[in-house]
Amino acid sequence: MKGGFYVICDNIRSLENIGSIFRTSDALGVSRIFLCGISGKVPVWESGLHKKIVKSALGAEKNVPFEYCQSTSKLIDKLKKNKVQIIALEQDKRAIEYTKIKPKFPLALIVGNEIRGISPRILKKCDEIIFLPMKGKKESLNVAVAFGVAGYQIVNNIKQQK
Repeated sequence: MKGGFYVICDNIRSLENIGSIFRTSDALGVSRIFLCGISGKVPVWESGLHKKIVKSALGAEKNVPFEYCQSTSKLIDKLKKNKVQIIALEQDKRAIEYTKIKPKFPLALIVGNEIRGISPRILKKCDEIIFLPMKGKKESLNVAVAFGVAGYQIVNNIKQQK
């Protein structure tokens, strides 16, 4: 994808979820994953990632570049200076349905903590907030599954615009 597709993992506590995000990122052609806040980074093993991440990533961690950033907020500021569109995937009153997004690359998609989601402070910095409509009783999907749904929509939307 011209310009880059980035994923920001904001305080994702489950190492298995991070591994799944790596695997889906590889399938989507993601340019880089940013692991922020409490997102798994230690202990460091041969690949530079925790062995639980490596186990669920099934080798994708070798194909998708990644880096750790302590502050999601500072990372967003840096990316915005480089004209990166920032989109959060979150249930929020300002959010639009994920199928209505008009993505522009370079783009960073933020996915948040499994319990608390993305903080209001981070949401204020985003260019767009998208959500996945839920038909059942649960309010949301697992973060790695939700990332997959939104990520494929973003990539397919770009293909349709060409």
